[in-house]
Amino acid sequence: MKKKLITCLDVKNGELTKGIKFLDNVNLGDPVAAAKKYCEDGVDEVVLYDFSATHEKRETAFGLAEKVAKVVDKPFGVGGGIKSLEDCRAAFAAGSDKVHINSAAVKNPQLLIEAVKEFGKGKIVLSTDVLATDKVPSGFEIVIDGGRTHTGIDAVEWAKQGEAAGVCEIVVNSIDADGMKTGFHIPSTRAIAQAVSIPVVASGGGGTVKHIYDVLTEGCAEVALVASMLHYGEFTAGQIKAELIKMGLDI
Repeated sequence: MKKKLITCLDVKNGELTKGIKFLDNVNLGDPVAAAKKYCEDGVDEVVLYDFSATHEKRETAFGLAEKVAKVVDKPFGVGGGIKSLEDCRAAFAAGSDKVHINSAAVKNPQLLIEAVKEFGKGKIVLSTDVLATDKVPSGFEIVIDGGRTHTGIDAVEWAKQGEAAGVCEIVVNSIDADGMKTGFHIPSTRAIAQAVSIPVVASGGGGTVKHIYDVLTEGCAEVALVASMLHYGEFTAGQIKAELIKMGLDI
């Protein structure tokens, strides 16, 4: 399987936003325009993530998702606030190809099983927010509600449970690395990737092309998700891929 480069559009109140470790988010403009540009520049997939929907107990921004879906020509995922099969249907109706489920799956693990049964194995992604800790055996804990609620759930065991439910991918978003641009969290990504046989998406911390190379090799991830690197205009997806190819990566 060739490695992939994807991007995530964190949104709030219709605006593209980015923070550090889920805090101090700043608005960065129009997510629709950003999605169109990133596709033109060569990303392999776009994910729209309404990151505060769960915490604010409101519906996911399906209207915005529909607008983004109309301008992207790559696989498109929607997440944030997805809490039921009805929400999944709404996301697919808005034009998404995949639905990312996070907090609701922890609160109701049966939801993953039901969603896979209803929509198919290639449609449901288990998204996880992971924090390094000494409180669970693997050293990595699942945190939900936008990084606000500690669960005491071991991230590696939760990933295995997600694979058993039939999800097609697992996103490992490191809270420790999120927005820091100092490198992906290799230990948590590798631990989960080595524990499951489905693709793992590494998220959080990408700041250089070498960071991406490292997580796709040493970190055993199949997919690297970048946000800040694109949002702040430091790189284009095409430039990143060209450098990775020079480094010998099949992407």
